[in-house]
Amino acid sequence: MFCEKVTELLKEAERNRDTIDQYNDEKIRQIVEEMHVLFKMNMNDANATNENKSLWTTVQVRHSALERNKRCLLAYLYDRMNKIKTLRWEFGSVLPPDVRELLSDAEYEWFSKYSTNLAMYMRSLGQDIGYSGIDLTENLRPPKSLYIEVLCMADHGKLELEDGDVITLKKNSRHFLPTSECQTLIRQGILKQIS
Repeated sequence: MFCEKVTELLKEAERNRDTIDQYNDEKIRQIVEEMHVLFKMNMNDANATNENKSLWTTVQVRHSALERNKRCLLAYLYDRMNKIKTLRWEFGSVLPPDVRELLSDAEYEWFSKYSTNLAMYMRSLGQDIGYSGIDLTENLRPPKSLYIEVLCMADHGKLELEDGDVITLKKNSRHFLPTSECQTLIRQGILKQIS
């Protein structure tokens, strides 16, 4: 039956809407192979339709299956691309190793280019009024308070705050810090908000 593998692929992606799954290279290869076979069969039958007009319906059905496979593959890849964009905003420009291994090489290359473009754009913001750029990834949600209590989850070393104070982030140490300074470290898993 036509389009079964691509339907399985989409159902797989639908099951885990909020997370990204391992790139299914094998299933995509099988779908592309199916598309090549359908295309070759259509070419042979299309050349033969001059003598036998009854093949025309078969060619149209196969062509519809080809188009459906193409649309479904593009939808799958578009969904993954949006999830990869979300990863950039959540984790920053460096992905954790367990997330990195879920991406194909081409997807990781796309992530790197997207990350570079986003960084260039953020650096360009505010240059006309004298700022060196604005970090758009810093406050994804408006803070409820200006200061938060955080627990350090790993030894990170020294952190210099905007006011010039230097604090040492050691595992299991607690700190009361400005929200704006903690957001990136919280997303990276170095700090955990307590309250």
